Amino acid sequence: MSIGHTLLGLLESGPRHGYDLKRAFDEKFGHDRPLHYGQVYSTMSRLLKNGLVEVDGVEAGGGPERKRYAITEAGVTDVQRWLATPEKPEPYLQSTLYTKVVLALLTHRNAVEILDAQRSEHLRMMRILTDRKRKGDLADQLICDHALFHLEADLRWLELTAARLDKLAEAVIR
Repeated sequence: MSIGHTLLGLLESGPRHGYDLKRAFDEKFGHDRPLHYGQVYSTMSRLLKNGLVEVDGVEAGGGPERKRYAITEAGVTDVQRWLATPEKPEPYLQSTLYTKVVLALLTHRNAVEILDAQRSEHLRMMRILTDRKRKGDLADQLICDHALFHLEADLRWLELTAARLDKLAEAVIR
């Protein structure tokens, strides 16, 4: 996820302080990975330097001055370009799990145990996500569906690999 573009998009509804941007980000996108304040302010500093935001006002308080940021026309254009650009599909061709299975075969360890342990871990995570989806709002449901679909694909791969383990062993142990 592009944090900079996300913060710019949040600014399109109006100027905000860094604290407000963090809170809005965490509310909408950061359920599992909230932003650190330092991340917000370093990103805003970079966006300011690049002319994508401007300081709309400064307020004195009990601590450091609070800057209120507003998106510039260049920022709006940048967000529009980012939204219109499709994300590159990630084919996961360098899978850690595949590496573990092959190394288990090469070192004469039990690859079936690795696949079984991974299957159990995937199923555990799917139960957690299904529970969260059941209790969550629409945003949580969509996020959980995305993760569940990926876990289902992984499970299919685990089953396929288990079924082809003898052939894989022959191919890698030559």
